[in-house]
Amino acid sequence: MDNMHRNYEVVIVLKPQLSDKDIADFMENTKTAITNGNGEVVSEEKLGRKRLAHEIKKEREGFFLLFKFKSGVELLESFKKNLTLNESVLRHMVLTSEEVKNKSAK
Repeated sequence: MDNMHRNYEVVIVLKPQLSDKDIADFMENTKTAITNGNGEVVSEEKLGRKRLAHEIKKEREGFFLLFKFKSGVELLESFKKNLTLNESVLRHMVLTSEEVKNKSAK
């Protein structure tokens, strides 16, 4: 079992029809899932509603969220699976801090 915690960033695109309360509940549930899995939420940010470059699941807009957190690999795998199964999520992308640094350096 790997107990080493790494830094991650996840961008989540939610369906644009969600209410402010639904988005707040989603954010709270996400933070709870991370902390219950022995992770630590470093920061969270609502990036707002944005037009998508192309349709995703027949949607032209999405509500973007950014979470930065620390966790082990076990939490990360279940976290990504839950995002994939959540019907409110149009798309998500998880990066390690190393990947973020490399992409911003290019």
